[in-house]
Amino acid sequence: MTKKIIETQDLRVAFVTGGSGGIGQAVVKKLAKNGFAVAVHYSGNKLKADTLVNEIVKQGGKAVSIGGDVADEKAMQKAFDIIEEKFGGIDVVINTAGIMLLGSIAELDLTDLDKMHRTNIRGAFVISQQAARRVRKGGAIINISTSVTRTQFPTYGAYVASKAAVESMTMILARELRGKEITVNAVAPGPTATPLFLDGKDEQTIDNLSKAAPLERLGTPEDIAETVVYLATSGCWINGQVIFSNGGLA
Repeated sequence: MTKKIIETQDLRVAFVTGGSGGIGQAVVKKLAKNGFAVAVHYSGNKLKADTLVNEIVKQGGKAVSIGGDVADEKAMQKAFDIIEEKFGGIDVVINTAGIMLLGSIAELDLTDLDKMHRTNIRGAFVISQQAARRVRKGGAIINISTSVTRTQFPTYGAYVASKAAVESMTMILARELRGKEITVNAVAPGPTATPLFLDGKDEQTIDNLSKAAPLERLGTPEDIAETVVYLATSGCWINGQVIFSNGGLA
């Protein structure tokens, strides 16, 4: 164990939850290009995560796939343990894992509310708790929110409620980590062309949303990854903030 830690002591290490998904995958790839060893988390699609890991390794990078429910504290504690054992520590934790189930507040099935609460709120809390205990000095913790906390589109009420909780959690954790030289921020994407966003929307709805921002297009996972990785790598003076990465959407 000591030998492994010594061999990897200068390696920067990132853990990306939801790392096999749309935004998560773009973040993983960009981190790997920036020289990070990356732990790619998946919830159900092991093949997709393993394929991404193999792609990074073939290009000379370092990566590992790790499965588990982000809301299960024991599973996530084990995941952090595995990363520390393999790479010697953790510098950046990026929580992109989340689910979005839409419906009006009057009509939403409360089972859907509970599902989002478990993944989006409890999951974010579990990951933040482990990250607060494990991230090394000079590191970063980044959560994913949504610009709909500001735009307030109908049918997004329950989803936005879960992400507003994530934003508040992020702000408080940034202050609780005073003196540890760890930044904590959230990135709030606008409409972004990911399976999570596109699922269940007709072509007209997608077209309307693509024109909502002044840049008149949907964001891409790579657009969001640019912001996330900047926060992860810059050692910047940005801390305790929500960054709206949305092309100028109000």
